[in-house]
Amino acid sequence: MEPKEIIKVENLTAVYDQTVVLENVSFNVLKGQVFVIVGGSGCGKSTLLKHMIGLYKPSAGRVIIEGVDIAAAEGRDRRELLRKFGVMYQSGALFGSMSLRENLRLVLEEFTLLPGEAMDFIADTKLKMVGLEGCGDLSPSELSGGMIKRAAIARAMVLDSDILFLDEPSAGLDPITAAGLDQLILHLAQTLNTTFVIVTHELASIFAIADDVVMLDKSTGTIVARGRPAELRDSSDNRLVQRFFNRECSTEA
Repeated sequence: MEPKEIIKVENLTAVYDQTVVLENVSFNVLKGQVFVIVGGSGCGKSTLLKHMIGLYKPSAGRVIIEGVDIAAAEGRDRRELLRKFGVMYQSGALFGSMSLRENLRLVLEEFTLLPGEAMDFIADTKLKMVGLEGCGDLSPSELSGGMIKRAAIARAMVLDSDILFLDEPSAGLDPITAAGLDQLILHLAQTLNTTFVIVTHELASIFAIADDVVMLDKSTGTIVARGRPAELRDSSDNRLVQRFFNRECSTEA
């Protein structure tokens, strides 16, 4: 059976202050994939992610999630669509005045009518799934950087969403902690058939986890390459792509 298309980006164009950041960007993401968006600084990776989760409306084009245009969805349709995915922001974005359990409960309180005991059970279960069993009463200030990232992933998972969007999950982590986070992502993708869309510039993570990669080019605002990372490293005839995936400095003026 062919994998199901779960996300489709169609001719997406983003313009800010008359500057074209992205132009006619198109790709699809399949169910259960770890899909990675890469590119140099300022190429529009985070802008693309924000369009995909509905924070920004495209100047042209569409983002379709499970058959629904996220920018056009309103009311109950939009609320139902938002339940289909979770988001982990680069900083973790946890509320420092709340425990981890309370941070996860916030999402459940917004989207469900479950009793408090059920919310606590779900929150603790999700924390266990990311390796934070017994940490529900801790505050974010008591956590290491890696634990904060794991807690943020747990919060993104709390509604059993089919899709998780992660913004720079390995940023600021030491190599061992980053490798552990990579293994967690792979485990969740394989055991839960969760679809991941990840923005990152960490080459080690890209090679470890990515099923499919798109690379954005700042100069054109378009996709300059797509494929498995090893294929892009070894077979691309584009010098920008070669330099990125082989970690080469540019000699151009």
